[in-house]
Amino acid sequence: MINQFEVIETNKMVEEYNLDVRTITMGISLLDCIDSDLDKCCKKIHDKIYESAKDLVTTGEKIAKEYGVPIVNKRISVTPIALVGGACCKTPDDFVKIAQTLDGVAKEVGVNFLGGYSALVSKGTTPADELLMRSIPKALATTEFVCSSVNLGSTKTGINMDAVRLMGEIIKETAELTKDKDSLGCAKLVVFCNAPDDNPFMAGAFHGVTEADRIINVGVSGPGVVKKALEAVRGESFEVLCETIKKTAFKVTRVGQLVAKEASQMLGVPFGIVDLSLAPTPAIGDSVADILCEIGLEYAGAPGTTAALALLNDQVKKGGVMASSYVGGLSGAFIPVSEDQGMINAVTAGALTLEKLEAMTCVCSVGLDMIAIPGDTKATTISGIIADELAIGMINQKTTAVRLIPVVGKGVGETVEFGGLLGYAPIMPVNSFSCDAFVNRTGRIPAPIHSFKN
Repeated sequence: MINQFEVIETNKMVEEYNLDVRTITMGISLLDCIDSDLDKCCKKIHDKIYESAKDLVTTGEKIAKEYGVPIVNKRISVTPIALVGGACCKTPDDFVKIAQTLDGVAKEVGVNFLGGYSALVSKGTTPADELLMRSIPKALATTEFVCSSVNLGSTKTGINMDAVRLMGEIIKETAELTKDKDSLGCAKLVVFCNAPDDNPFMAGAFHGVTEADRIINVGVSGPGVVKKALEAVRGESFEVLCETIKKTAFKVTRVGQLVAKEASQMLGVPFGIVDLSLAPTPAIGDSVADILCEIGLEYAGAPGTTAALALLNDQVKKGGVMASSYVGGLSGAFIPVSEDQGMINAVTAGALTLEKLEAMTCVCSVGLDMIAIPGDTKATTISGIIADELAIGMINQKTTAVRLIPVVGKGVGETVEFGGLLGYAPIMPVNSFSCDAFVNRTGRIPAPIHSFKN
């Protein structure tokens, strides 16, 4: 049971250290909306989402008011649309029509984002998968709330390099079609290896086919709380450091458990998971990079960064897993560049490079996230970066992802402003040596030997 004392204890964390529930995400299955007629399919999708989520935003606001805990976003995730639209979509524009339906109902119910404009192609690509992937640039350019993701690899299946090559081109096209907004469309597009079915965070959220018809997943975040706790143990041993992070993560996750159970009860929708990630924002004092500095680094990216991040990620999981009935999603520390002021400072100081970020992704939650790169970066180079990151996930049996933003018309030394939670970012340099011959091979990279466990 969660008692009132725990609620009161969170007040100071909320008021002084930027603790928040980052999102309540309702997952909705659209498998029963499949229809061979596109118009009928779109109507079924609209009606299912509207009826399921019409009270989501007001419920989140009631819980936030009652307990004094900010709930920053209310979101929806749906069944990967490549599966839903396969029977009725014959062209990329048919899928775009579904994207626009999703956007319209997201606006009606008042959520911040809707995820699940997605395809799962880790081993192969169906005609519907390819049509959806090719529709992504136009879909993201003509919608406001829709987020897209594509799972390109897994430990069990290997990496679909044909799809990796295509997604390099899709990211470039998305950047071009949204260049009037500094290529913002790419901020709503992420590619994965080992994508989880129950992730509440955007842009990668989708409702997996193994999930219930509807579900409530909650993502919590408290980098500022962890940093403040660590300030009290400066110079102490690693044992004290780890215990402090673990205890703090427990308290943060209990807030998420409370909100998830309340939302579940009020909406009459089963509770799924709490994602206990440390997700930063551009706000001062709400930075994962600042935690690394508090642990003992001058900047994120200094020698020792990967070890410090590994320690942080592990202790967050150990503390959080004891605080919730069900932990899932991504769960750990996020290291997006544009959404974390400390990361931006590290890039500006020259302490943090794309290559160091890649090394850090071996031990953190996700991957290369919200990184702005020169707009003239080649599609094959983007595909090569994606392949590198997916290989880390495949070999290490973990989720990894890439969300790169090639900002059309801008280069290294310039900055790009996305606004809100997406923040701003310096344009980071990219290795310019060619990987064309590698990326242009056809087929897939096989699964690693340790994937054979049956």
